[in-house]
Amino acid sequence: MPSPVEISPKVSAAIAAGAPVVALESTIISHGLPRPGNLAAARTFESILSTRGVTPATIALIDGVPKVGLTPDDLERIAADESVVKVGGRDIAIAMARKMTGGTTVAATSVLAARAGIRVFATGGLGGVHRGAAESFDESADLTVLSRTPITVVSAGVKSILDIPATLERLETLSVAVVGYRTSRFPAFWLADSGYDLDWRVDRDAFGEQSALLVANPLAPGDQLDPEVLSGALEAALVAAADSGTRGKAVTPFLLDHIQQVTGGVSVEVNLTIAQGNIELAGQIATSWSQRAV
Repeated sequence: MPSPVEISPKVSAAIAAGAPVVALESTIISHGLPRPGNLAAARTFESILSTRGVTPATIALIDGVPKVGLTPDDLERIAADESVVKVGGRDIAIAMARKMTGGTTVAATSVLAARAGIRVFATGGLGGVHRGAAESFDESADLTVLSRTPITVVSAGVKSILDIPATLERLETLSVAVVGYRTSRFPAFWLADSGYDLDWRVDRDAFGEQSALLVANPLAPGDQLDPEVLSGALEAALVAAADSGTRGKAVTPFLLDHIQQVTGGVSVEVNLTIAQGNIELAGQIATSWSQRAV
């Protein structure tokens, strides 16, 4: 039975040749960055890899077809079409059946990348345990999906809006190893240091583990948001979310939009810096592994 996943000729050829390939998510394009700059950012993300000899594999669903490696028209559609939905790991089959077009989350991108045989994936920040999860049970599916998906994910930790110590505890419980890149502290997306230590782990890829390896790549301190500004913006955003009755999947976009407004758009600029740095590092990792395999 043929695979329902459509892999572009460039990505397929690179995988077959053992050349470096890095998967890229598409919700940052469809839902994470404001239009119309999101399309330029998506093209920049791919260019960062291609100019370094790494094949970019942006992943999304187009009319119900999971695609690993998008055409220019596909990329433009994900960026410009406001009807594009957000597709998580649990939503893939339903979105396929309904022939929907969607940006893939960390969870969905990881699943589809691993299915295609891609070993490295770059994203901005991972989802995690939400604040107040003891009452709401709100936890991102990213964590459980990574616990059963053999892929290396490069991210700037998890977003500062989440419960970081609880997220680290869940990652440990789920046997998802976390390695700091040039740091022994877990980054907090917009901030270089969350205040929580990391245990250094060996390269697990050689042991055939069936869970992910999370590479935490912090911002340079000079590139981060002002911690006091972020703290005030986040506190105000949490109050606003509670007052408006915002819950579930709507919480994260609500908080991010509020923080963007308070920071005058600076948070979006930092988002781009984060994504670009993670993509560069993922490209280095993919290149190193492809050279080792020769």
